[in-house]
Amino acid sequence: MSDATANNTKVKSETSLVEPVVPKEYKMHFIMLVSCFVLWGLLNNMTDNLVPAFGRIFMMKSVNSSYVKIAFYGAYAVLAIPAAIIIKKWNYRAGVLIGLGLYIIGALGYIPAAIFQNYNFFLVSIFTLAGGLSILETTCNPFIISLGSQETSVRRLNFAQAFNPLGSLIGIIMAKFLILGNLNPAGYEERIKMSASTLSSIRTKELMWVCVPYVGLVAVALVIWFFFFRNKISAKDEDSNISMKVAVGRLFSRPKYVFGVITQFFYVGMQIAVWTWMNKYVMTVKGVPESRAAEIYLMAMVLFILCRWVCTALMKNHDPAKMMAFMAIFGIIVSFGTVYLKDNLGVFCLIMISGCMSLMFPTIYGIALKDMGEEVKIGAAGLIMAILGGAVIAPLMGKFIDNGTFSTLAFSFSGVEAAVRTSYFTAAICFLVIFIYSIFNMEKKQKIKK
Repeated sequence: MSDATANNTKVKSETSLVEPVVPKEYKMHFIMLVSCFVLWGLLNNMTDNLVPAFGRIFMMKSVNSSYVKIAFYGAYAVLAIPAAIIIKKWNYRAGVLIGLGLYIIGALGYIPAAIFQNYNFFLVSIFTLAGGLSILETTCNPFIISLGSQETSVRRLNFAQAFNPLGSLIGIIMAKFLILGNLNPAGYEERIKMSASTLSSIRTKELMWVCVPYVGLVAVALVIWFFFFRNKISAKDEDSNISMKVAVGRLFSRPKYVFGVITQFFYVGMQIAVWTWMNKYVMTVKGVPESRAAEIYLMAMVLFILCRWVCTALMKNHDPAKMMAFMAIFGIIVSFGTVYLKDNLGVFCLIMISGCMSLMFPTIYGIALKDMGEEVKIGAAGLIMAILGGAVIAPLMGKFIDNGTFSTLAFSFSGVEAAVRTSYFTAAICFLVIFIYSIFNMEKKQKIKK
């Protein structure tokens, strides 16, 4: 190698070492996109608490209040593919503007829904809001990657995603103090005896506090929206010439991807179901109000975040599929503990379920898309559609609670407590699906020929 070539190589190497993760010209765009990561993490977890809140406010059965989940996660399923089409036809900036716009419209829809005290109006608003979040989530990940060189893209995306759990924590805290903390303690039996005017007055106050965080966040969304509206960007927005029909055909020919979408469906459904009915479990087993039960939810979310960081670090030296298989087995064990162990032990196992779930979503996502070619963008949208699991499994679990479907398997428990406890067999079944997917995708050691 000549001296000139060696010097050039040295210069390039030194340049790559000092290359910023986020180039200076894209820093504000990056900050605004990170704000979107925080926003949808916040809203996802805050919405979980609307199920018990609406159940009390509108005096509904568990399965009816869980329609919130159908509206929220159903929107994710419906709008994931349209989101991919939007960013394919136009660009990432358009996806962000449309996604934020739908969120703003949906959040403002809470106001007339509260004024008319109409649950169906809330469901329409939730669907619209979540549709915006679906478009944002499909758009922001590849947008972050485009803000700089490919050499720093992985670090850039990991850095952005680190703020999503922060939003989740904020959402739980806001729900605890603004929504659940302002619910009238009167239960169904007390409310049914109230006069129409007294009940309406209570509902008006409760629904006002439901509106406050969602409508308040519109101000944040507007700031982000106007920033992207006024600031065009020349970041590389990669695309391929592959047609939608060809991409979908190729995807369905990949068993690892198809099974991955199915597994993601069960995982997301389990996560949403476990967190949706966590407050009800704690309230039933411990006999505490929603605001106290939300503290357990907060502990579970902290454990979820910590375990995700630890698992991410361990993946440097361990096969992700093997780690996921181990966590799935442990998840099945603590799911049974949630059903059968009494008092604090049962609550402890319930919290541990969240730790077991921590690495599932990104690991399933990564395995399903590994070694994928031009159809990766449409494939990613398909995995976002799998979030539909939250709209199916959470209400199904609510139906198990209402009907006491597995109550006879509770042994030493009875009544409502037996129904709530045994509904967590649902989590064990979902962990089993994840375990099977993990087994089929473990890295096989290559035999060394002597």
